[in-house]
Amino acid sequence: MQSAAPNYITGQGQEVVNVRCRLQLLTTSQDRGPVLHKNVRYNCRVLFLNKKILLIRPKTAMANGGNYRELRWFTPWSKPREVEEHFLPRTIQKITGQETVPFGDAVLATKDTCIGSEICEELWLPNSPHIEMGLDGVEIFTNSSGSHHELRKAHIRVDLVRSATAKNGGIYLLSNLKGCDSDRLYFDGCAMISLNGDLVAQGAQFSLSDVEVLTATLDLEDVRGYRAHISSRCITASRVTSFHRVRVEFSLSSFDDIYTLTSNPIQWKYHSPEEEISLGPACWLWDYLRRSKQSGFLLPLSGGIDSSAAACIVYSMCCLVCEAIDLGNCEVLHDARQIVNDETYTPKSPQEFCKHILTTCYMSTENSSKETNDRAKLLAEQIGSYHLTPNVDTAVKAIVGVFSAVTGKIPQFRAHGGSGRENLALQNVQARIRMVTAYLFAQLSLWARGLPGGLLVLGSANVDESLRGYMTKYDCSSADLNPIGGISKTDLRSFIQYSVAKFQLPALTR
Repeated sequence: MQSAAPNYITGQGQEVVNVRCRLQLLTTSQDRGPVLHKNVRYNCRVLFLNKKILLIRPKTAMANGGNYRELRWFTPWSKPREVEEHFLPRTIQKITGQETVPFGDAVLATKDTCIGSEICEELWLPNSPHIEMGLDGVEIFTNSSGSHHELRKAHIRVDLVRSATAKNGGIYLLSNLKGCDSDRLYFDGCAMISLNGDLVAQGAQFSLSDVEVLTATLDLEDVRGYRAHISSRCITASRVTSFHRVRVEFSLSSFDDIYTLTSNPIQWKYHSPEEEISLGPACWLWDYLRRSKQSGFLLPLSGGIDSSAAACIVYSMCCLVCEAIDLGNCEVLHDARQIVNDETYTPKSPQEFCKHILTTCYMSTENSSKETNDRAKLLAEQIGSYHLTPNVDTAVKAIVGVFSAVTGKIPQFRAHGGSGRENLALQNVQARIRMVTAYLFAQLSLWARGLPGGLLVLGSANVDESLRGYMTKYDCSSADLNPIGGISKTDLRSFIQYSVAKFQLPALTR
């Protein structure tokens, strides 16, 4: 609490004494999308208040690398500081009572502050819009992001947000998409609020909740005092070209707020890479499962590191579901009941829930070892999955028999005197037969048990195998979902050791 705070004439044209504002950040699905302006499709944020559209702010920089191809769908806004008149569709006019609204690169001027918006990729630019906005007096920046989860990526996001307010001052609110939409990407939330280089609020990076709200109480005078004391910034700001301001008859603060304590800086709590592997893919699997309307997963479990890691991720998902239900999350409970097709069902434990939604399948041949079979069976028992052990020798011999009937040749494994080509071909037949068998059991194993629904097949090819092509085409690399498809073998080994302690799974030490 400041005493004898000085009066300032702010950039908005009114006197403000020690203004404090309560900021609330909602992180859920995106509040941006396509808008046709003069028959050009833009990716936009639509800012509104009390059923009135204040501003349509088009995105100026498209994400067009890696997983993203925004230029395929959208055109970037290339008119800095320019605002045009946008004619609303008649259906929207009936709701808002407006015929036209501002469209372009502008900011909002409320009674007590100035608010600007960035959109996702713009934060990652070398010349991010918040730089010029801040120099022009914008004090609060908002960003609705669609940043997908990658291991160790949270460090980059946090550094970007902190640096955005450290050099230029200001308040930055970053929200992020959560969940997935039938896609291989998972958006992990990780919302945050920053003030003058410090973090004051942190959202959950991984959560099964559809909506999360962050709140912070901050003093706008802290922004003004911080900026005014940086002489070089003041000189630069005096030469900046002004943004068009959309005036808003609204105040984020009141004079009563001067007696409200402000939020203190916090230390960001990062997850270890092992925790990220445990939580990120697990949340992604849950969101995909509930949206797909399927009844669970089928995992070919070989007893090796990769398939065991996939099994642990599903078990972690079961733990998260049970934890959310215990905390009173009715939406998660509803989804769990829909998946198991029982409106009265409540999970008793992660193992009990895992029995309902995960079927593991060790598909043996005459070349399989007892050690891997026992390891897979023990892991299935410890996580609680419904475990099957079909032998696929009959199918393998049938396929090889077709080849022999046509060519008159009988290929042999190297151990039986065959060549390298014969050995590789026979190994690949075994692997591909397992894929076909997995899909058959995924579609019909619940039917055979008298249960409704089908299962999604999980793959277990790690990113090293995918990048090097070190795999059999259409074996474990072919699946509906692959929870470890973006994770290296090194990280998976660390995750296995983490799972031994975290989930009490001694089978992983065998």
